[in-house]
Formats: sequence, C-alpha cells, structure tokens
Amino acid sequence: MTFDDEVAARVAANETNSTLQADAKALIGSSIRAGYSYNFSWMGRPIIQYPQDIVAMQELIWRVQPDLIIETGIAHGGSLIFSAAMLELNAACGGPADARVLGIDIDIRSHNRKAIEAHPMMKRISMIEGSSIAQDVIDKVKAAASDKQSVLVCLDSNHTHAHVLDELRAYAPLVSVGSYCVVFDTIVEDLPDSLFPDRPWGPGDNPKTAVHEFLKTHAHAFEIDRAIDNKLLVSVAPDGYLRRVA
Repeated sequence: MTFDDEVAARVAANETNSTLQADAKALIGSSIRAGYSYNFSWMGRPIIQYPQDIVAMQELIWRVQPDLIIETGIAHGGSLIFSAAMLELNAACGGPADARVLGIDIDIRSHNRKAIEAHPMMKRISMIEGSSIAQDVIDKVKAAASDKQSVLVCLDSNHTHAHVLDELRAYAPLVSVGSYCVVFDTIVEDLPDSLFPDRPWGPGDNPKTAVHEFLKTHAHAFEIDRAIDNKLLVSVAPDGYLRRVA
C-alpha cells in the first residue's frame, strides 16, 4: 500500500469515527465562540480562516493549477494575499506564469486597500468594489474569466441563503471542470442560532442551505467533495467544497 493509499484509508475512516467527529464538532463550537479564526495571518495580513481550510486551499490550488482565482469577500485581504502567494509558487514550479486573483467586495475599506496594494503579492491581484451579485460586477468578472483555462471560485461575502445562491448561480458556471467552487461558512447551519444574534443569517438561512438548493438543479455539474470534509473535520466549510465534474 502506498502512502497516498494509507492517507485515503484514514480519511475514509474518519467519516464513521464517532468519537473523532464529536470531538471535532465540540472544538468547532468552542473555537468559534472564542473567535479562534481571527487569530491568523498570511504574509502579514489577517486571513480569518481556520488553518485546516488554509491547507485545504493550498492543496486545491496546487492540484488545479488555476490561472484565475475569483474571491467574493475581501475584508483585510489575507485570503487574496494567500491565493496570490500560492499562484506565485505555482508559477515558480512551472504553473501558469500570469495567473491572477480577482477579489470582489461591496466595501473595500481604505486602510485595507492601501495595505493590499502595498503588498508584494499585489502584482497578481485585482479588486472590484461593488456587490458580488450586481449585474455590472458579474459582467466584469465574466470578462476577466473569458480567456482563462482553469478557474477556481471562493465565495465568502454575505452569508445569507439568497445572496450565496445568487453568487453560486453567477460564478459557479465559470469554474473549470475538475476545479472547485468553495463556499465558506456553511458551518453556520450546524451551529446554535444564539451565535449570530446581530447577523441576517443563521440556521436555516446560510451558505449551506444555499449549496443544497443549488445542487438540486446542478448535481449533474457539481458534487460535494466528501473526502475534503472527512480529511479536515475542523472546517468552516462542511459541504462547501464543490467539485465541478461536468
């Protein structure tokens, strides 16, 4: 048995390991209450992600070798910097030399924009300020993706069901076969409503409900990559790693 076979077997076993699943669920709940994901940065910029999801994205970016990564939601810019850095490493190893990251946010705050624009990885980054579901923004993103061979999409902006569903309908078709549309914060569905007292989303109205609604009409083209869920266990994106299969 090869090492890769051993990894696959361990990951598959995680799905039925009730003790490990319960421990992971408890850690997610307690860590979210503690603001755990706000404690990390990538090359100097806050990334606001779990380390497990950061590693998962590294694996996908290496495997897919995208020449465009589309990200909705910019915040402090850590995810943009991370994606750009991964594309820089890909290029150094023979990947697409001119690969880029396109970030979209309805409000790119001036101090965050300045920090992103001053970063060495800015050379691979473009940003659009506007609603990710506004038609003029969608048109700009489609134009940017029109000549790309391999496109990966990450959705991490407004987390309501309606907004994420609109994002999926707009941007998932841009994903290349074999690549991914990653929907973050699907974990909201699995957490108590009390954790979101000041948010318009919560259990029953969140990215995971949007993913399941989207898949009702797009299961021929996308599937949830359960192997990623079973590998990570601690993740803000359960059911959110959508692989394009057709």
